[in-house]
Parts: sequence; C-alpha cells; structure tokens
Amino acid sequence: MVDAADAIEKARAAVSERAELPGMSLMEHLDELRRRIIHSAMYLFAGFIIAWFFHTQLFDLVQLPLHRIGRQLVYTHPMDPLNIYMQVSLIGGAILASPFILYQVWLFIAPGLYQKERRFVVPFMAATVSLFLAGAAFGYFWILPSALKFLIVDFGKSFSSMVTIEEYSSFFLTIILGLGISFEMPILIFFLAMFGIVSPRFLWKNIRYAILVIFIVAGILAPPDPWDMCIYAIPMLALYLVGIGVAWWVHPSRKKSREAAQ
Repeated sequence: MVDAADAIEKARAAVSERAELPGMSLMEHLDELRRRIIHSAMYLFAGFIIAWFFHTQLFDLVQLPLHRIGRQLVYTHPMDPLNIYMQVSLIGGAILASPFILYQVWLFIAPGLYQKERRFVVPFMAATVSLFLAGAAFGYFWILPSALKFLIVDFGKSFSSMVTIEEYSSFFLTIILGLGISFEMPILIFFLAMFGIVSPRFLWKNIRYAILVIFIVAGILAPPDPWDMCIYAIPMLALYLVGIGVAWWVHPSRKKSREAAQ
C-alpha cells in the first residue's frame, strides 16, 4: 500500500514538473528565435565597435608568432590590411560579447528545460567561455608557434618565404578557432547526455573511435609531427573522458536510479 502511494506521489510530481514547461507554437518558437538572433547580433556589433578601437594591438598579437621566427607579413591586394583589421576586430568583439550571446542561446532553450535544469545557466556560460579561451590559448601559445617553426623554419629553410596577410589569417583562424571549438566537447556531451541522446556507457564503449577521430583532427590542425600531434590529442582525449563523467552526472538514467533508491 505504501509503495502504491509512493508511486502515485512520484507520478503526480512528474506531471507537475512537466506542467511547468510552457507550451509554444511553431510561430512562437520562430519569433523567439528571431528575437534572440537580433539581440545576439546587437551584442556582436557592440563588441566589434569596442574591439575596433584596439585593432592595432589585436593585430600585433595575431602576427606575434610570425615575428618570433623572423618573418613579416606582406599583402597582395590593397584591401588586405583593412580586411585583417576588420577580422581581428570581429573575432575580438565576438569573444567580448560571447557571454551575452551565450545567454541569448540559453534563453532560447530554457523554456524546454525543467526548473532544476535551468540552474545550469551560470556553470554553462562560465564553462563554455573558459573552455573556448583555453583551447584558443593552447593553439596560440603552443600549436601555432610549433606549426610555423616546423613549416617555415624547418621545411622552408631552403626557400624565400612570402607569407601574405590573407593566407596567414586563414591559417591562424583554422588553428585558433578549431581548437577553441574542439575544447567545447564536454559542453556538447553535457547537452547530448542531458536529453538522453548519448549515455556514459555508449561513450565509453566507443572510446576507440573517439581516439581515432581525435588523432585525425590532430593531424589536420597540428603540425605533421608525431610529437605535436600527441600534444594536441592528449588534452582532447582528457576532455572526452571529462565528458564521460559529465554524461554520467546528468544522464536521465542516473536520476531514475536515485529516485528508485529513494
């Protein structure tokens, strides 16, 4: 009798919890998406304006790894200097505005979450920004200098190098943004696990495929040197293992096991 009463009480709690989620029509979802995109664009524009006042200093940071190996950027089109200043200002502005943009993302997905799941907003924003900056810093201070030295100083020592603004900026963004996005792996796993799309068991069972993908990505972004590839792959593998722990923490099966134990 007591077990039946407990089951009824849990069912009522589940219904009450589900009732707290507001229903929205397709048009309301689209209107909400439009509002969040507009707000995000406004924050991005504001960040770009602020970063533009420091575009010279930002560009100096971008080309510093090249200066350290004794190379100077050149350009082949009159618009190249302006384009690179706008690029670094846009990226700097995006980083500056990222907490506000991420908050807009959270506001868009929050109506589909339970009240207790919405408490993750501050950890979500802090972890997302921190992981991206950690990945970008890892690329800037380690991978990029190693790649430039390996490709220009070692393999290119028999040739006269002429590194253009356009090619260097593309190479720079590939490494920095690629690593910044790659370091967001635990955040991606967090959401996939929270919605029950992946489980800790699934992630652990397929870890060999994850290692293969990580080393393929390392081979694309890192210098073609086994040691540098390992230096790149080790943090990514560590983040994957952290993601497995995060998946175990937030997966719905753990919640059900706790409720069964009670």
